[in-house]
Amino acid sequence: MFLSRFASILFFAMLAAGFLGQADVAAAKEKAADNYKLFCVQCHGTKGTGRGINAPALSVQPRNHTSAKDMGSLTDESVAKAIKEGGIAVAKSTQMPPFGGVLTDEEIADLVKHLRGMCKCEGKK
Repeated sequence: MFLSRFASILFFAMLAAGFLGQADVAAAKEKAADNYKLFCVQCHGTKGTGRGINAPALSVQPRNHTSAKDMGSLTDESVAKAIKEGGIAVAKSTQMPPFGGVLTDEEIADLVKHLRGMCKCEGKK
């Protein structure tokens, strides 16, 4: 009796952990989408096409995050570095500000995943 009760408790604990893991993934996706809206849409646009409200005032057209060709040519590491340290860190526009002071490494990694979803592409290996 004790063993079957223990097995049931263990089963439900493992099941809950699986659901919590899925909830964590969903929360990370939602947070990444929120961070994109907060920090990126002004230049890259709500659809990620590089045509945000600030784009006309910039000397360099912001990257189109929906372009599999453009985004697929970048490694995840270079995208994360651009987000964290700004465009200058990856030899791109100095007008791309660094967000490492406001986003954690985990949030930046989740934002890179969000960008991969926008372009429906994988990064260059």
